[in-house]
Amino acid sequence: MPSQPLDTTPASATVHDAAVERILAQARSGRMPLAELLDSAGRLTQQGLPEASAALYEHWITHTASPMRHVACFNWGVVLGALGRSTDAERAYRQALELAPGFSQAQLNLGHQLERQGHHEEALAQWEPVAALPGTDAATLELRLHALNNLARVTEQLRRFDQAEAWLRQSLALNPAQSGPIQHYVHLRQKQCAWPVYEPVGAVTHYQLLAGTSALAMLSATDDPALHMVAAQRFVLERVPKLPPTPLHAAQPPRSGRIRIGYLSSDLHMHAVGLLTAELYELHDRSRFEVHAFCWSSEDGSALRARLKAGFDKLWPIAALSDEAAAHLIAQQGIDILVDLHGLTSGARPAILAHRPAPVQVSYLGFPGTCGLPGVDWVIADRYVMPPELLTYSSERPIYMPDCYQVSDRKREIGPRPTRAQYGLPEDAFVYCAFNNNFKFTEDVFRSWMRVLHAVPGSVLWLLADNEWAQENMRRAADAAGVARERLIFAPRVAPPDYLARLQLADLFLDTFPYNGGTTASDVLWMGLPLLTLSGRSYISRMAGSLLTHVGLPDLITTTLPEYERMAILLGRTPARVASYRRYLQEHGRASVLFDTPRFVRALETEFERLALQHRAG
Repeated sequence: MPSQPLDTTPASATVHDAAVERILAQARSGRMPLAELLDSAGRLTQQGLPEASAALYEHWITHTASPMRHVACFNWGVVLGALGRSTDAERAYRQALELAPGFSQAQLNLGHQLERQGHHEEALAQWEPVAALPGTDAATLELRLHALNNLARVTEQLRRFDQAEAWLRQSLALNPAQSGPIQHYVHLRQKQCAWPVYEPVGAVTHYQLLAGTSALAMLSATDDPALHMVAAQRFVLERVPKLPPTPLHAAQPPRSGRIRIGYLSSDLHMHAVGLLTAELYELHDRSRFEVHAFCWSSEDGSALRARLKAGFDKLWPIAALSDEAAAHLIAQQGIDILVDLHGLTSGARPAILAHRPAPVQVSYLGFPGTCGLPGVDWVIADRYVMPPELLTYSSERPIYMPDCYQVSDRKREIGPRPTRAQYGLPEDAFVYCAFNNNFKFTEDVFRSWMRVLHAVPGSVLWLLADNEWAQENMRRAADAAGVARERLIFAPRVAPPDYLARLQLADLFLDTFPYNGGTTASDVLWMGLPLLTLSGRSYISRMAGSLLTHVGLPDLITTTLPEYERMAILLGRTPARVASYRRYLQEHGRASVLFDTPRFVRALETEFERLALQHRAG
């Protein structure tokens, strides 16, 4: 986080326009002491006049000769940054550094402003010298940790995973009791298929790594619903502020007429959630429902983004709004049902939900597990993904769909079918495929895949080329298992139509565990490719099993890793059986309840209407 202005003392006096002008005039005189400048600028900011505070600093810096001008420049940059004036803040910090080279706090904040403008390399260049500062005193250590953690965060965003891990290792060696860097370290190793994921670093123990695992990373680490619940609770304790007990929606007048559904997400663009839900919004019955989106999604220019936006009656961009302001907007629109499509994933804004802007708040898709969020009382589920024994570990009550929990889009664009040669696949081999994101891969399941390749001569495993470190780590794991690394074939990321088309080249899709495929599993079955899954104890480890149940292929569900492995070998050795599954999917798959989107929407609307009318009835 950017530093606060130095030595600013807040005051409660009301500052009037005339008084502001007198203060500015004094700054222009060149005779205002620095302490008075800091006090006056602080009072202006406290009175809600940050522009006047910025102007005061600018006048003082321009007209005052002082050896402490770098302090004023730094504070000027802080005020400008808070106003969102990044280029001006950059100028202020650069001026501070011209006056005081090696001013580490200015370097840190300058890096933040450069990052905001998309100048990532320049930001990294500002932070690297701070990370290398000599000294072990508390103040220097704090500066170094700030720089190291920023370096790790941005290099991870730039997908330089090896550099990010190296920065995190340095940070944790300096201070092993940092929950944020521990979370990033664990998930970064998952992304790289760096096994074992829980490799101690410095003085950080295995216990600390497990206890510090993020809610999202925990979904990949285990199918233990108790650990999922604990990780979610920790997220809430760390990230969700304590709010007044009176819900925002309570201040709104009683509503009648059409039920208003609001969807809350930053993933209403080219993202798995957007790909799954596009037809849902289009099919809502407008005679009974009014459909809103409250989103902070990127404008990626895709046809999907345009289609999603067109599917709502009203779309409210909330990226520029605070969580509180966004919650007030939702409440003012009289939303009856607010559906959170984000959960605890990156970019989450849980405080919006904690304000309770809608009387009925529901979790769906974005985070397939309990969120533990205050204000979210319901989760959309089915009786397969959320059996009775799982309810104990969920803060949300289930809204049970009569069929599958997962909505689907029947308008997926499919590209022309490629050839195996185009992707370097052998024409006559049995092709196992695993296109889930690499962070879902676990060491146990990957070793099982290697044993499957051993048992099925000539077979290959077709994987997603997500990042070079994951690829190399998987090749090394194949070497260790005695499998020729050439039998691992990596496919690049392609546009969704081409991705769907190439699924037709594989023989069997191997699902990941405990983090099953969601959108990917839907795509696989839509394209007629048989899928083998392992169902466990958690919601997320039962997702693909629900899809197979409702598409009519429950015999492709296993419940233990040895059973999963035996089934994968059996199918690889009996391609005629796999071909029969493929024929079934081609002839009956798309006509199954799994892909009956109008049926799903009607069932969902029935539940939403019931909950909304219950609230209106009081």
